[in-house]
Order: sequence, then C-alpha cells, then structure tokens
Amino acid sequence: MSRAGTITRRTLLVGSAVIAGGVAFGVYAVSTPHANPLESEVGPDGATFNPWVKITPEKIVLIAPHADLGQGAAGMQSLLIAEEMDLEPGGYEIEFGPPSAAYWNRAQGNEAAPFMSQDDSIVAEGVRGAMTSLFKLLGMQITGGSSSTPDSFDKLREAGAIARETLKAAAAKKHDVDVAGLKTGKGAVILPDGTAIPYTDLAADAAKIAPVTGVALRDPSKWRLIGKDVRRPDIVAKSTGALHYGIDMKLDGMVHATVRLSPRRGALNGFDAAKAETMRGVARVMEITGGVAVIADNTWRAFKAAEAISFDWAPSDYPAEQDGHWDRIAASFTSGSLDAEWRNDGEVDTGLAEGGVTQVEYRAPYLAHQPLEPLNAVALVTDEKAEIWAGHQIPRYVQEKVAAITGHEKDQVIFHNQYAGGSFGHRLEFHNITAAAEIANAMRGTPVKLTLSREEDFATDYPRQIAVARGQGVARDGQVRTLALDIASPSVVRSQMGRLGVSVPGSDSQLPAGAWNAPYAVPNFRVRAYAVEGLAPTSSWRSVGASTAGFFIESFVDEVIAAAGADPLEERLRLCNWDVARGVLEAVGEMSNWGEELPVNKGRGIAMVESFGVPTAEVVEVTNTDQGIRIDKVWVAADVGRVIDPVNIENQVQGAVVWGLGHAMNCELTYSDGMAQQSNFHDFEGMRLYQCPEIEVRMLENSGRVKGVGEPPVPPAAPALANAIFAATGQRIREMPFNKHIDFV
Repeated sequence: MSRAGTITRRTLLVGSAVIAGGVAFGVYAVSTPHANPLESEVGPDGATFNPWVKITPEKIVLIAPHADLGQGAAGMQSLLIAEEMDLEPGGYEIEFGPPSAAYWNRAQGNEAAPFMSQDDSIVAEGVRGAMTSLFKLLGMQITGGSSSTPDSFDKLREAGAIARETLKAAAAKKHDVDVAGLKTGKGAVILPDGTAIPYTDLAADAAKIAPVTGVALRDPSKWRLIGKDVRRPDIVAKSTGALHYGIDMKLDGMVHATVRLSPRRGALNGFDAAKAETMRGVARVMEITGGVAVIADNTWRAFKAAEAISFDWAPSDYPAEQDGHWDRIAASFTSGSLDAEWRNDGEVDTGLAEGGVTQVEYRAPYLAHQPLEPLNAVALVTDEKAEIWAGHQIPRYVQEKVAAITGHEKDQVIFHNQYAGGSFGHRLEFHNITAAAEIANAMRGTPVKLTLSREEDFATDYPRQIAVARGQGVARDGQVRTLALDIASPSVVRSQMGRLGVSVPGSDSQLPAGAWNAPYAVPNFRVRAYAVEGLAPTSSWRSVGASTAGFFIESFVDEVIAAAGADPLEERLRLCNWDVARGVLEAVGEMSNWGEELPVNKGRGIAMVESFGVPTAEVVEVTNTDQGIRIDKVWVAADVGRVIDPVNIENQVQGAVVWGLGHAMNCELTYSDGMAQQSNFHDFEGMRLYQCPEIEVRMLENSGRVKGVGEPPVPPAAPALANAIFAATGQRIREMPFNKHIDFV
C-alpha cells in the first residue's frame, strides 16, 4: 500500500494532540491572532494596522520577518505588501521586525505532514491543517524549507490591503468624504478632487480608528508588481558594497572575540593559553562551554592568538575515521534500524523474483554549508537586558538560548536580525549565538563582536547528512516494472531538533525525501529508510533529505530505464502520475529539444525531483573532451504555482543549479581523528566560474499552491549530471563527489 494512503503513528499522535489542544484551549486559542509586536514601537503619531506595517509622519516601514539570507526574502515580502498598499518601489523602508509569535510560519506545517504533494484527500488535508494549527499554537517563526513565499503570499497581501483600506477610512473621516470615492496610488490616498494625501500624513488619524478587516484582495489582472520584472530593493546596495551584513555590525566600545570549540563535538579536557595571553592586543582568554574564547582589540589578533592555544580535546563519540562512518551505515540495513517503509506499491518481492535485476549502490558524503559570510554575532549584556545582532532563521529560539545563558527573561532578550551572506541551513544553528552571549555575559556592559575564522567554521559545522542507497530494479518489455530502494542515513531532524532540546519521536520523512514521493506509477515500487545512529551530528543543508535521496532515486530510475532500452524522458513521462510533474518534464524536454541527434562525445541526462512541493526537472548537456567532462548547458523547468518575482526566481534557480552541480562535482567533508579534514575552500572547492554552463530557466504555474524555489532546483542537478556523463561516456557514477571517478574541465 502506498505511504500516501496511510497515517504514521507520529502523524496520528501529532494530529490528535492538535485536536485535543483545540478542545483543551478552545477554538479561540487556535483562531485568535497573536499580539501585534509593533504596537510598542510606534509613537503617539504613528500607526500599525497589523504586525507587518507601521507608518509614522516620517516614513513607511514594511516588516519582512523571514530572514534574508541572500535569497531575496526581504524584497519578496515587501513586494507583496506594497502591491496591495499601492506603494512604489523605494517608497518604503524594510525591517526584519522583532521575534514574535505573530510571525509564525503558516506553510511549514504542510511539509511536516508526510503526504505526497498531489494528495489532496480529506486525511491529507486534515493532517496538514492539524500541523499548521500546531505551528500557530507554538508560534513557530522560522525561515527554511522554501516556505517564505507560500507562508507570505496570502497574509502579506492581506496586511497591505488592510493598511490601505484603513488609511482610506482615516482620510474619509478627516475630510468628511465618502470612502467609496477614494482611491490610492504611489503611497497616498487620493481624494475625489484629485488631492493626494501621503500615507505618512494620515498616520496619526489612522491610529485612532480600528483597522478595516475583511478586505477583498485585488484580482491578479490588476497587479502592478507581482509577477513583473521588479528590481530587488537590496540589489544596488549589494552591488556597491553598501549593504550591511551581520559581520559589518559595529558598536561603540566594542571588543573583538573568536572561539575554538571542540572539533570532535566532545569535552575540553584542558588547554594551554600562556603564549596567546601575551600576544599583542589580547585582553582575555576564557573558557566557555565546549571550548575557549579569545578577546582582543581586533578580529585578526583574536584569530592569531586562538591559533597559539594548544588543546586537549576529548575523543568523539562517533567513528574517528571516515571509513568507520561508511561501515556503520553499511551495517544499518537491518530491520532493527528500519525507520519506516515509506512506500510499498504492488508486489515488489514478486517483481524482483522475475529475474533480470539491476542491482546498484549509491553514496553521498557529508557536506559543509560554508556560506561566504562566516558565522558571527554581536552581543551586549547588561543587568536590564541582553541584545544580539546576527543573521538567523529562528529568532524566537535565539531569545530562548540567550535567556538561558544570561538569566534574563525571554522578553528581555532583544534580537536584531541582520542580512546574512548566505546560509544554506547554517544559520539554523546556534553555537555562534550562544558563544557570543556567554562571552558578553562575562563582560557585562561591553559589546562583544564574535567572528569565527573560516577554519573554525569548517571544524565546527554541522554538515549535511551522509547517506547510502541500495537499489534493485527490474525492466521488462521495454518498461520499468519494479523498483526497490533502501536508504540509510542519520536523521537530520532528530539531530537538529535534539540540539534545541526537542524530542522528535517516530519516523523522519527527510531520510527518503525526494525518493518515496517520486511521482512515478511503477507497478511495484518500494522505498525503505534506515536511521543510522552514532554518526557525526548533522544539520539541514539546502534541500535537506532530497539532496541525497533525489540523487539516489533519479540515478536509479535512469539505470533501470537504460536496462529497459527505453528513452529516459519518454519512460519518465509514461510513469509520471502527477499532471504538474508531467508538465515540467514536457517543458524541459521541449526546452532542450530532447531527442535530437547529438555529436559524438556529447550526452544529455535528465532528472526530475519533487521537493518542498515543487517538481523540478533538469536536463544537463556535457561534452567528453580529452581533458575531462565539460558541462555545456543546463535547462530547468519547475512549477511553483505562482511566479512573484520573475527576475529573482531565475537567479535563485540558476544559483541552486550551480550549487548542486559544484558540490556533486567536487565537494565532500571527511573525518580523521574525529575531526573534519577540510579546513577552507582550497580543499572544498565548488564550481569554478569558467566551468559554469549556460542555464536556461522556465517557470510554470499549473500547481494550485504557491511554493518557494530556493531549494527544489538543487536535488535534480547531481543525477542529471551523472546521467549526462553516462550518455556521453557509458560510465555510471554512483558516488559523490564525481571527481573521484572522472575529471572536469
């Protein structure tokens, strides 16, 4: 029976808990909005109509609570509000807002429900609704899982519409005119005689009336900004170096700090800082949780002093050498490690017994996150409050972590979210935040700027999960008939949530994400996931489980299609049982002119993976040269339901493809003596500029749900490249990074 038609024990428990919570706390608790955190920020002449808009006589400020990690989230959020408020680009300021339950993520709960995206059954929708209610009750403010756009799409347009209509009501009352005769445009209410009254001039009047609710949203045919080519509000500042990231933060009287934390994730047995303490500019060396901090008069001197300290680190509680990690995974394909059987269609064992089995094994390594901006934070702790400046994806947990260190109440922790120079999941972790808070707590009244060196960032990163897949497939009569895929990997969800002190019982849908939910109607199709214990702690990495399982399933499908003697695109189309996914396959085939005759030594590979509700298909074209493989061109088609910012979406997709290809080609994180062996980009090298292919993008809007696109183009990149290499050379590559087996030029 398909996993899509069942309810896991975990889902049942969670859903029951939400329903019980609704009974215990009342429907009121679930349906009532959280308090508006902006009410304390506006002065007597300012107005706030909801948590996303505040207007003073001086300016209009739009709140973009989803963290901007380089993906353009701030611009996207403000654009949605501006569309309904009739604001012009550049006619408002953008702030990230304070941590608040009001900014709970409405879309994240959908991903937590273990159902296929195309499953709109009563059970699936009920569980999605239950998970969403749970996120509301918990006030889960989080940026991740490509959820910023689906979370924002409706509620931010509603926020803008409410602000617009309330400002019109204030103008009507002030000028004694019928509100029906008023219009808005360019940040102003326009009276019947054509007089334009800026919103800022109406702030004090609007603050005196109740917000106008129940406002109808504008028809898409009247949109001025959504779906149009609009310049991102941060693009000039970023292009000229004027934008301030977290690492640029400065406070008067600030000292500079860095840390050395256990590279083995264990305890610190001892250290010798005698040399470091005498170095120029060093003010203090102090032990902190898990390691040592150095405080100096600038960051470079702190770095050099940290290098001069000798450490006695306790051993790791995972295998010291990389071979031990692979061995532990290999030993986990047992019933005792079975996390769940996520899919079981047809009669797989009977299908395999027919013979002619294609049997394969695939490997995916640990991968570091390594955004260009290393982890950093500025902290100032006084007796009255604790303030933190950093880029982070879960602001309310920042408050919780810091409060536990400083002894303040949670609402006494003031968090100022900053623009971040990349994340890819890295800024879901907290060791920079907690270290900065611990240092500042020991130096109350003195601002502390913590910066991790690139080497420290590598050494203490929580990497992407390592994974192995074993597949058995049968082709008969030119068709794929049977697929059995077993995937073994550590649970990212349990590792990550465990560091937050949250227990996650039951199965982890990210272990086989991208594989169990593949929209293929193979007669006999089984996917099992095995949870491996005792490996290095891991964290979410761009596209999470689909970054590995997507490689496994699309490489495996391609191999069985080849055994059938079928065309890779045509057989995928025949198998595809979701119209939206079929649409992206057809589109990418048309874009690439799939099926045309290619010169000798050229090859094309195709892959299609659904992650975070977005089916994405990619075709990669390569040339096999005397020096190695050259990637010539990539075609990408994806369906996000609604394109909000075409220019930014194209950039997002292109960046995701480069990210996916570069890591598949060249990158892995390995352990020796319990420590990561890679220390900087010289031995963790992504795609070079000269290797970057032309990337053509087409976005479709056939899905009924608005989705995000930051992560979905990553998973198909690796298998499409591997399949293209096979088409050009006849060589199957089943292990990342591919440069272990083939050269690239």
